[in-house]
Amino acid sequence: MFDRLDQLEARYEDLGQQMSDPTLVQDQKKFQAVAKAHRDLEPTVEKFREYRSVKNGVAEAKAMLAESDADLRAMAQEELVTLEPRVAEIEEELKVLLLPKDPNDDKNIIIELRAGTGGDEAAIFVSEMFRMYLRFAEQHRWKVEVLSSSETGIGGGMKEVTAIFEGDKVYSQMKYESGVHRVQRVPATETQGRVHTSAITVAVLPEAEEVDIKIEAKDLRVDTFCSSGPGGQSVNTTYSAVRITHIPTNTVVSCQDEKSQIKNREKAMRVLRARLYEVEEERIHQEQAKDRKQQVGTGDRSEKIRTYNFPQNRLTDHRIGLTNHQLNMVMEGMLQPTVDALIAHYTAEKLKAQAEAA
Repeated sequence: MFDRLDQLEARYEDLGQQMSDPTLVQDQKKFQAVAKAHRDLEPTVEKFREYRSVKNGVAEAKAMLAESDADLRAMAQEELVTLEPRVAEIEEELKVLLLPKDPNDDKNIIIELRAGTGGDEAAIFVSEMFRMYLRFAEQHRWKVEVLSSSETGIGGGMKEVTAIFEGDKVYSQMKYESGVHRVQRVPATETQGRVHTSAITVAVLPEAEEVDIKIEAKDLRVDTFCSSGPGGQSVNTTYSAVRITHIPTNTVVSCQDEKSQIKNREKAMRVLRARLYEVEEERIHQEQAKDRKQQVGTGDRSEKIRTYNFPQNRLTDHRIGLTNHQLNMVMEGMLQPTVDALIAHYTAEKLKAQAEAA
């Protein structure tokens, strides 16, 4: 582990020297790539340097124990009580930092919420969940843009909504939201006070760049049509809505939120790239999983991952056995404790798998 850390530190220093080269600044694309690589290494290198500093402190304190001065020996003993436990803590932190990074963690996401079982109640929960994610995005200062939506007109419900979240490490925070979210509560239309169970699906897709997934023009069929729903005459009477079909995979994406056909096409292509990228990622994942005893964090959207029980003000994440009795706060966007618990759980699983492999 420490040989690898030495190599990473040397690489970090080399990147820093490259950034100070005036000729590199002239090539902005290359400069940004070097700066990003330098920035990505910084947390690991800083933690390694802290480890060395603490180890040196331990060595100096142990040397002081041999001093004849009683006060110096007492001071050294106090130092050791503080520093020695810290050595083990930093070693564990370094192991986490050295875990293979998910290449998608820095990407923006395209998130899709769809009503499942439960009719109008499920559609209402889609809108409430989307509002929760919007509040969570506000806390992280992410930019949110709705790509498409379909409203029911009942209680503010939405059959489905697709949006892009842009910002710092969005996918790393949101990737464990994919799956079936179940809600248990008494609907507003229920006259006898019975608790109903509904469900929605959430899909979190890392946004793919053109270099990530290549789409041939000959593989696309593009149809235009008049938008439906609210929007006025300019939306409903012009062929601004776009439907793109990827013929080899029969993947269909529609967008009609913009008045401009060009803008709708751009948005639809962003969603299409993300969906095709997910298909390719899943194919690779399945091939790798054949050689594994188990899969960690598959993100299978058919998996029931969470239950929102409103009568008991309880959120339960079934994957990690987490129970939170502040559901009302979660629905206001206070999702971070749940996200942190999921990240900690799957990080521990990866460390365990790495130790078993070693």
